Amino acid sequence: MNRVGFIASSLLVVLALASSMLFVVDQRQFGVVYALGQIKEVIIEPGLNFKLPPPFQNVSYIDKRLLTLDSTDAEPMLTLEKQRVVIDWYVRWRITEPSEYIRNVGLDERAGANQLNRVVRNAFQEEVNKRTVKDLLSLKREALMADVKKEVLQVVRGAKPWGVDVVDVRITRVDYVEAITESVYRRMEAERKRVANELRSTGAAEGEKIRADADRQREVTIANAYRDAQKIKGEGDAEAARIYAEAFGRDPQFAQFYRSLEAYKASFNKKSDVMVLDPSSDFFKTMRGAGAGAAPAKK
Repeated sequence: MNRVGFIASSLLVVLALASSMLFVVDQRQFGVVYALGQIKEVIIEPGLNFKLPPPFQNVSYIDKRLLTLDSTDAEPMLTLEKQRVVIDWYVRWRITEPSEYIRNVGLDERAGANQLNRVVRNAFQEEVNKRTVKDLLSLKREALMADVKKEVLQVVRGAKPWGVDVVDVRITRVDYVEAITESVYRRMEAERKRVANELRSTGAAEGEKIRADADRQREVTIANAYRDAQKIKGEGDAEAARIYAEAFGRDPQFAQFYRSLEAYKASFNKKSDVMVLDPSSDFFKTMRGAGAGAAPAKK
């Protein structure tokens, strides 16, 4: 029984020893083997590897993928014309030489990101100081990003290389600080209101002009229509007078009789009309003649 336990214990020790000597390097990582705190080997290719058991050798891993560093500092920068602007940026970078990276930067990606953030911000501050706000917002932004990338590469490849490669530097946003932004928005709002009021005034003036022209055309049209109507009416009255004169000229007694009837019709238009006249007046001459049986003679 003791022999079986001894064999089982031995197997467990062997397995534990073997597991501490074997390690797997993923294709997304570098494997760094340390021997008593010193870098003994850097494994680049993925696969199963061997090392001495701790504490003689240890292994750590560093990401070999393309990493992204986003700006986290909202501290404003000064442009050439002393305008305070806030710039958001990001950097694409990767670790290319793990040995140099560990010796000069740190043991993990966070250490490199912290130092790279400081270097990139200083490079942006130096380049922004040389340019105006218009340059930051125009096509010259590409030149700014290229210059920043160049400065960052000079630092990471300097006397003590970091073992990293900066692939790209990009600006995502350029804006004034909050106080200036509010002032700019207020000026823009005032300008838009001024333009809107100017357009409204122009529209009101055009409306008044159109209405005045329409009123003038209406008055001209009415006047022309009234003139034509009066002309036609005058021509009709003249024609009627001519016809009446011609008809009455043929029989004066009939004309007098007709005019008397028209006068009676106009005088006795309503039943409530009351007239006080002398029956012996000439007004009732025709009526008296009709009552006596007289009738106008025909020629």
